[in-house]
Amino acid sequence: MNIIKNLHGYTAQKPLALSIGMFDGVHLGHQQIIKKLNAGAAQNNLDSALLTFWPHPRKVFNPNDDLKLLNTIDEKTYLLQKNGIQHLFLNEFDESFRNLTGGEFVTQILIEKLNVKYLIIGYDHTFGKNKSGDFALLEKMAPECGFELEQVQAVDFGKAPISSTQIRNALAEGNVVAANEMLGYVYSVNGVVVGGKQIGRTIGYPTANIKVDSMKLLPKKGAYIVEVFVEGERYKGMLSVGTNPTVGGSTLSVEVYILDFDADIYGKEISVNFREFLHDEIKFESLEKLIERLDEDKRLTAEFGF
Repeated sequence: MNIIKNLHGYTAQKPLALSIGMFDGVHLGHQQIIKKLNAGAAQNNLDSALLTFWPHPRKVFNPNDDLKLLNTIDEKTYLLQKNGIQHLFLNEFDESFRNLTGGEFVTQILIEKLNVKYLIIGYDHTFGKNKSGDFALLEKMAPECGFELEQVQAVDFGKAPISSTQIRNALAEGNVVAANEMLGYVYSVNGVVVGGKQIGRTIGYPTANIKVDSMKLLPKKGAYIVEVFVEGERYKGMLSVGTNPTVGGSTLSVEVYILDFDADIYGKEISVNFREFLHDEIKFESLEKLIERLDEDKRLTAEFGF
């Protein structure tokens, strides 16, 4: 996949089939758009491309917004490549870009820079200053600008369309099963194993403390059954997102106890897939009560099938 990190001075050499959006999560709704995009590109002898933005526009309009994302840039790039996108434009959502009207965006970006001949957008997509661009504007401009246009309808989960927001809400409730269904894959976090307080080691449950990207959304505080990937090998694990209140902790951490594993992995990158919510974060009255709960969590994790 060809990655272009900004559009300053860029002009596409080959006509493109394009879609636009944040594509945070690259969920089943996004995958439906990409599937139709790739089909349209093949049918019209075009390259498939996607225009997305960094940082997220919400962070530009409200710098104090504590928005966390389903994907890091690297994760999103991997997922888009896996889904067959040929060109990825990671454009900075800066002041000049945000001030383009819908019409200016079409002429200056889609036509002059990206040479778009086939455009596909989601059912609720808007663009341009004050959301002045929408499907109606694109329908009006498509004939004069020389591109074909298609709009993809929502993919529903239950009674509501799948959206990045809906998935974030599910994770905020600890409902990783629903989140995974909407994503079409298993939600994961990864990071380097760093040193912690090593309290788990003293009670028979040594954990790997994972340093997670600060923009990555963590599920609700609590305990989870996870798959752990270490140097290409897969293990079962039980993971805690929380502050360790039983031992007076106050800093949020992500720690995983890996079953049947005792290697030194400090400084190594590991990945965990969230499979099942076990329980909320609990402040136990004693270490003995904590160990009892850990023993039960370990039993449930060992019996979990994946």
